[in-house]
Amino acid sequence: MLLLLLTPPLSQSLDYHDFADHRTLLGIANAVDVLTNLPFVLVGLVGLRLLQKIAPAADSPLAGMYRVFMAGLILVGVGSGWYHLHPDNDSLFWDRLPMAACFASFCSLVVCERVGETAGLRLCAWLMPLALASVQYWRWLDDLRPYLLIQFGPLLVMPFVLLFRRGPGTLWLWLMLLCYGLAKVLEMNDRALFELTAGWMSGHGFKHLMAAAAASMLVIKLHLVGVTPQDPGPEAGGRVRVRAAKNPARSRRGH
Repeated sequence: MLLLLLTPPLSQSLDYHDFADHRTLLGIANAVDVLTNLPFVLVGLVGLRLLQKIAPAADSPLAGMYRVFMAGLILVGVGSGWYHLHPDNDSLFWDRLPMAACFASFCSLVVCERVGETAGLRLCAWLMPLALASVQYWRWLDDLRPYLLIQFGPLLVMPFVLLFRRGPGTLWLWLMLLCYGLAKVLEMNDRALFELTAGWMSGHGFKHLMAAAAASMLVIKLHLVGVTPQDPGPEAGGRVRVRAAKNPARSRRGH
């Protein structure tokens, strides 16, 4: 926030839209960058399907946050695909808007799991509108600073949450953050990777696949531990309310 207040407005460089891979395949312009968005749609659909099978916690606020994330992921695939068909600032808006929703819902659901449902709901109530407004702010004033804060803030804050607040699926959340960090590195080396692979795939195409892999870590976590909000008790940090074990025999043995 201090950097946001002390730095000048950051406009969107038009060079950003000049990606390395301009190949047209099957009549699709920039085909590889377009088609590598399909994994986002697939992961989002799998996540929504999985949420339908989880009971009885499927109607909890935490489950709603998961649904928003998965639906946002599907829209990321659609919006990013649309953007890469004809890259410019107007189409980029529809790529970034669902991404902002995913960032906000992810932060909120982690807080909901590790701090408490009330804290998660309160966070979501102001972070989601702020995230969407940051994209509109960039569209109106050509200033990326609020959007970058929404995007990279979680990468800075979430490691501290994972380290100091116990909760379910910690490994998968670490892997998710790692994969997303790698996706940003791949994005910054778009042309270098295109040349390194002899024109097979650019860094931006790899970025799409790695970011979808990051989202799949959350789906795997959801499959393994279900919807598990933090249930604050009198003890510091509360306790985690986990859904019933799938295997009754293991449950009787204390697992």
